[in-house]
Amino acid sequence: MSKNIHYDIQRHPPSTNKSLRAWSAADEYLSDYIHELKIDNKRIGIFHDRFGFLSCHLHHLSPLAIIENKSQKKSILKNIEKNNLPTDSIYFKTPLEEIKINTGIIRIPKSLELFKLFLNQICIHSDDDVEVICSFMTRHFSPKILETSSLFFEAVEQSRAKKKSRLLILKNKKKDIQKIKISETITFENFDYFQYSGVFSSGKIDYATQFLLSFLKLNGDEKNILDLASGNGIIAHRISLINKKTEIHLLEDSFLALESSKKNLKGDRFHFNYNDNLALFPKNHFDLIVSNPPFHFEYEINISIPLHFFNETFACFTKGGYFQLVANRHLNYKTHLDKIFEEVSVLGENKKFIVYYCKK
Repeated sequence: MSKNIHYDIQRHPPSTNKSLRAWSAADEYLSDYIHELKIDNKRIGIFHDRFGFLSCHLHHLSPLAIIENKSQKKSILKNIEKNNLPTDSIYFKTPLEEIKINTGIIRIPKSLELFKLFLNQICIHSDDDVEVICSFMTRHFSPKILETSSLFFEAVEQSRAKKKSRLLILKNKKKDIQKIKISETITFENFDYFQYSGVFSSGKIDYATQFLLSFLKLNGDEKNILDLASGNGIIAHRISLINKKTEIHLLEDSFLALESSKKNLKGDRFHFNYNDNLALFPKNHFDLIVSNPPFHFEYEINISIPLHFFNETFACFTKGGYFQLVANRHLNYKTHLDKIFEEVSVLGENKKFIVYYCKK
C-alpha cells in the first residue's frame, strides 16, 4: 500500500473554524514511517487517532483502534466510509480492555496521564518485544513525555524533526514493570470521587465545576435531569443529594469519564449514555439540563461543539424546562444563548466564570 495515496479526511463534528484541520504533520510523519517499516504481518494498535487519519492510511494493516471518545469512533467510521474503504478493516476496543499487540502507534495526547494509561495497557498485555511508535508536534514537547516513556521502556529514541514534528520510538519493554495506578481518588467536600487517569482535570475538581456547584439551583419537582458532558459524575451526584427521587441521565463523550462516573453513582435512577450529542433522547423530556460544557479539545479552543449542544438542548426540554451551565467569561455565550432561549439570566459570576440560567 503506497504512502502517497491521498484520503479525504474530515472532522467530526464539523467545525466552523476553517483553520482547524483533521490531521497534523505529526500524523503524516507517523503514517509515512509505518509504511516504510513494512509490518504487514504484525498486529498493530492505533491510539488517540482523533479523526481517523491514521486509521484510514493504515487500514490495509487491519489495525485495532483504541477509542477513548465516542466522537473518535464516529469520525473514523465516517472517514472510512467517505473514502470507500472496507468498514471491517478496523477493529475497535476501549482503553480498559485487553490490548495485545506487536506494534503500538500513539498520537501523543495533551494529557500525559492518558499517555501513561495507554503505555500501561500495552505493556501489561503485550509481549516483551512490543514496539511503540509515537508522534508529536515539536511545539508540544515536554521532558515529561520522555520521563513517562522511560517508566515502561529501556530504549526511548527521538527521530529527526520533520515539518516541525518528531517521532518517539520505544523499544525493550522493562522486565520489572510494576503496574502503575490508572486511577485516582479526588476528595471534595467530604466525598471521594473515583477517576481514571486521563479524565479531564486530574487531581482536583475543575474550578468551573466547583463554581457551578456553588450556585446550583433546583425547583425540587424535576422528574428527569440531564448532566451534559458529565465527567466523573460529581454534578449528577450533587443533584442526587438535593432531589432524591429524580431520574438522572449522564451524557459523556469520554469513555474513561463515563466509566469513572459509574463507580461514583449507584442506583437504578442513574442512566449512563456514551455519546457526543443528544440525538438519543426524546423531545420534551428533561425538566433540567446542567452542564460544564467543554471548549478545550487537546490544544484547540473550539466553541462550535458547545454551541451545537445549546441548540440541541432546546428541543429536549419540557415546557418550562431550564438549563444551567457554567462558562468562562471570555467565551461570551450569552450572545448565543439569547438567540435560543426566551429567558437568559446570570445566577452567579466572578472574574473568570459565569453561571447562566436559561429557560425555554
